[in-house]
Amino acid sequence: MSPFQGYRGDGVLAGVRSRKRVFASAADEPVTAAAPKRQKRREEPSLDALPDECLFEVLRRVRGARARCASACASRRWLALLAGIRASEAVLAPPAPAVPDLNMEYLGGEDDDEEEADLMDHDGDARERTFEGKEATDARLTAAAVAGRLAAVSVRGSHPARGVTDVGVSALARGCPALRSLALWDVPQVTDAGLAEIAAECHALERLDITGCPLVTDKGLIAVAQGCPELKSLTIEACSGVANEGLKAIGRCCAKLQAVNIKNCTHVDDQGVSGLVCCATASLAKVRLQGLSITDASLAVIGYYGKAITDLTLARLPAVGERGFWVMANALGLQKLRCMTVASCPGLTDLALASVAKFSPSLKLVNLKKCSKVSDGCLKEFAESARALENLQVEECNKVTLMGILAFLLNCSPKFKALSLVKCIGIKDICSAPAQLPVCKSLRSLTIKDCPGFTDASLAVVGMICPQLENVNLSGLGAVTDNGFLPLIKSSESGLVNVDLNGCENLTDAAVSALVKAHGCSLAHLSLEGCSKITDASLFAISESCSQLAELDLSNCMVSDYGVAVLAAAKQLKLRILSLSGCMKVTQKSVPFLGSMSSSLEGLNLQFNFIGNHNIASLEKQLWRCDILA
Repeated sequence: MSPFQGYRGDGVLAGVRSRKRVFASAADEPVTAAAPKRQKRREEPSLDALPDECLFEVLRRVRGARARCASACASRRWLALLAGIRASEAVLAPPAPAVPDLNMEYLGGEDDDEEEADLMDHDGDARERTFEGKEATDARLTAAAVAGRLAAVSVRGSHPARGVTDVGVSALARGCPALRSLALWDVPQVTDAGLAEIAAECHALERLDITGCPLVTDKGLIAVAQGCPELKSLTIEACSGVANEGLKAIGRCCAKLQAVNIKNCTHVDDQGVSGLVCCATASLAKVRLQGLSITDASLAVIGYYGKAITDLTLARLPAVGERGFWVMANALGLQKLRCMTVASCPGLTDLALASVAKFSPSLKLVNLKKCSKVSDGCLKEFAESARALENLQVEECNKVTLMGILAFLLNCSPKFKALSLVKCIGIKDICSAPAQLPVCKSLRSLTIKDCPGFTDASLAVVGMICPQLENVNLSGLGAVTDNGFLPLIKSSESGLVNVDLNGCENLTDAAVSALVKAHGCSLAHLSLEGCSKITDASLFAISESCSQLAELDLSNCMVSDYGVAVLAAAKQLKLRILSLSGCMKVTQKSVPFLGSMSSSLEGLNLQFNFIGNHNIASLEKQLWRCDILA
């Protein structure tokens, strides 16, 4: 007998008895058996056992956006550590070995190039990201920053419980030092500390938009001014903590500043606006001031130092008077001003408007909204002075009447092209026509919208004085009928291109038929929304006469399935946009006809009708390239 046989037998028996005890124990106490496994798992080596300093050194050596993103998904701790790694601290590549190791598999640079290319858009620029509503959290912003190479970031709103704070903004600054555009809208938890991180890391920042951030103060703006010398556009809106010193610093330090928009900042006054404009006089081209406590002094500074200003918007400035506008114009600094918008400023009077026109020789567009003191008195002088004017927009200026507009057209320059009159109660029929009616052959675009006193008699006069119209918008003129619209069509010598008759509820098929027969070869856009007397007869005329029509709006019209079939059968008609919203006579019978328009249709509105969800799903398969709104 071998000396080991007895030992082996004893061992086997002992093993059997041992296994039996284990099985019995496992059956009786499953928790006790699982405990050693958990203990063994705890004892396995893990990177999580490393202190933050060591793990930081490991993670900063991770190469490539994909690898960084994968590491960030490991745990919140890893994500936080990756977010704290500045671009300057990352180890981009290991040092090349003195002697190549032939045993190692060779990995070419092609994958790295593809990885970087994924982060680029088609134009070769870095990516843009938008975080909106509940998706706007520190975690999402940090994860995007870890991937790097973001050039433009917009945060619109914030998660109610886990919104964006300085933590997310700081991570963005560290991970994306090449950031060029940053917009923070309604992010109440971001403070000066977040902006300071942006200023410290993102020296190439060109555009900054801060809206509804009450904890941002002058301290944050001063940091941006000192750290972002490339800043070209600044928007500050509804930031109650911002006052004058921040704007002064921006003017002093940002020599390339081109556009500034300051809106509803209660603590900004003449000192801030004047300091900004004075320092940025050489580059500042666009200025928008709205809802501020500034006075005539600020407008005087703009008029003297705004030598590069081409676009000026002044809105809701109750403390600015007539003197401010007059001094701004007579300071002779606005020689390059091309576009001016004035809204809800009681200081803009006839004298002030005439002065602006006289001393701004480059003025091409003027937009006046809710200027209650502007009247017919200045329109003739305004037209005579503004010889470069091409576009005049007047909205809710109730002292302006049709007589004043006729005087303006009689004296306007040959360059004048567009006139818009919106919600002006004074624009209504005149009792007696003037002795001399103007003929404005240069006018190409006319908008008369929501002026309840404007009826057929006035529209017929418009046709006589504007024979070269191409774009006509008569939205909301419920009193206009075929009797006023037909003379306008007949007197138009050049082809109409865009016609908007939204809400002209008294127009009939006869007017539409006359329009398309006379201008069907040029008509590209036609809106008949709310014209409740329009029926299939108009669609029949459109299908026969229109060859260039691309957009057609038939919302809330009395068209039916037959009219849709007629449109679909017109071979020369290539509609891109079609709206049948609220057409209650359009049913599921129109589905095959709409499906046959797949070659051209890009947008289709089928809201509020009787087509049905099942038919909409079928239509989506046929019109797979078309955006369907249902």
